[in-house]
Amino acid sequence: MAQKFIVTNTGHFRFGNVNLHRQLLLPGEDCLGGGFYEFDYAGARMLLYGKSYDFGRPAWSLLSTLTIPAALSSLSITYDDIPIQDLADIRFA
Repeated sequence: MAQKFIVTNTGHFRFGNVNLHRQLLLPGEDCLGGGFYEFDYAGARMLLYGKSYDFGRPAWSLLSTLTIPAALSSLSITYDDIPIQDLADIRFA
């Protein structure tokens, strides 16, 4: 098991401790890429990095809006040191 995240074709960000990235998909969804994550609790950050072996790097340019769980709204989220809001329009729900 590993801490993995995906970006879906429905514009959702999902993360969890799973064996395979596809385990984060809901029925009928497709994956637009993913990678790995870790929390930096002292710095109030969520660090996203790398790529999914099955789906590749996230295709940020294919998203009009990325919906992120509201529980993460107080964290600074980056992908390979790039602020996530520089990669996609963000909505917390």
